[in-house]
Amino acid sequence: MKFLIIRFSSIGDIVLTTPVVRCLKKQLITAEVHYVTKSSFRSLTDSNPYIDKVHYLDNDLDAVIEQLKQEDFDYVIDLHHNLRTLKVKKALGKKSFSFNKLNMQKWLLTNFKIDVMPPVHIVDRNMATVASFGVKPDGRGLDFFIPKAAVVPEKDIPASHLAGFIALVIGAAHNTKKLPAHKLRQLCEAIDHPIIILGGKEDREAGQAISSLDPVRLYNACGKFSINESADLVRRSKLVISHDTGLMHIAAAFQRPIVSIWGNTVPKFGMYPYYGENFLSAQKKQPSDIVQVNKLKCRPCSKIGYDKCPRGHFKCMENIEVGEVLNAIHARL
Repeated sequence: MKFLIIRFSSIGDIVLTTPVVRCLKKQLITAEVHYVTKSSFRSLTDSNPYIDKVHYLDNDLDAVIEQLKQEDFDYVIDLHHNLRTLKVKKALGKKSFSFNKLNMQKWLLTNFKIDVMPPVHIVDRNMATVASFGVKPDGRGLDFFIPKAAVVPEKDIPASHLAGFIALVIGAAHNTKKLPAHKLRQLCEAIDHPIIILGGKEDREAGQAISSLDPVRLYNACGKFSINESADLVRRSKLVISHDTGLMHIAAAFQRPIVSIWGNTVPKFGMYPYYGENFLSAQKKQPSDIVQVNKLKCRPCSKIGYDKCPRGHFKCMENIEVGEVLNAIHARL
């Protein structure tokens, strides 16, 4: 059987599809698994041994569709489920299965604070798309494969951090998912432990402002490493502190302890750290902590995020108690 899995973006969402890829490939002996995503995310899929072939989208969806038609798939597994994937499915004309985005439930929660969200992680909703083939969750959690070339040499890690460090992920796709810089500074000032600050090039200035507190203990790695190299640093960390973002899910794939900080989005959307039942059953306690402002009437205000707080006060992040984050960190360490 020849399968096409669709997930165009983004980092975290692609990582959250890896159990479907693995379980299809391992549980169906005849399965040939293809994956289509944006070319900007090729580093997330190129090294996955459970994918037989990856098709990349640049800007021309029609060109990709023509390539996909040549493959003559038996089934399409749509783990993105939007207008573009509808166009792909219609053009291929094959039997398809799409994951439930729960858009109505999310709309009710964000607009009217009516909570009818089922207690189901998005990974399990993804897995439901292949249930009719007899494919079941294997309890192994998420996958992330780092190519040898992306393993960070020790010479590129400060000597002060080689004995162990905390990974602090300060980036996020939207500003309303980010802890404000002054809060991050307070946090880093209070943590008596080597920290590597991770983020993209756009986070470089914020990372520098934080690391200036103690340039030896705080290493600003924002924009210095690729996503695979950043993933390697996450893998080697003692603990990961992160917003609701892709590196949080990568940290879960490596079964690292996580302290996640939530702003305008909420874990109830089903995107909290996912470890898999095998790992969880072997733990004496949950491997992650969630820090958020509860009972805030305007939260969640979006299922994704904004450039700035729609109400101007940003209480979902400004009211985060640094002491609560510190308590979680100290308990984990």
